[in-house]
Amino acid sequence: MRIAVTYENGSIFQHFGHTAQFKIYDAAEGQVTKEEVVDTSGSGHGALAGFLSSRQVDALICGGIGGGARMALEEAGIQLYGGVTGDADAAVHALLAGSLAYNPDIQCSHHGHEGHGAHCGEDKQGCPGSRCH
Repeated sequence: MRIAVTYENGSIFQHFGHTAQFKIYDAAEGQVTKEEVVDTSGSGHGALAGFLSSRQVDALICGGIGGGARMALEEAGIQLYGGVTGDADAAVHALLAGSLAYNPDIQCSHHGHEGHGAHCGEDKQGCPGSRCH
């Protein structure tokens, strides 16, 4: 299994479409066997699904994510674990142990927060953290 995490300084970066790096983990029999940090080289939003697919990623752990990116990941066959915060390594270990807390309905409408009067991370759209933009 290959797992990607939106990544910044050891933590899960909170906006899929703006992530500059992913940490990619290979796992077998519930254990991490390899890990590497890869730059997205400026790819954003929808292009990131292709970026992950080309690297044969099976699952993605991230914070906030928009509807278009969710659909692109689904079309690529990549399982989404969104709404996750904290340490990237700990999240992967929790996923492998079957104990990862995530939001299956996560949706970050990062282009329209003005409409509901909240900042990303404080709204009811499911954007965790304060760095969705």
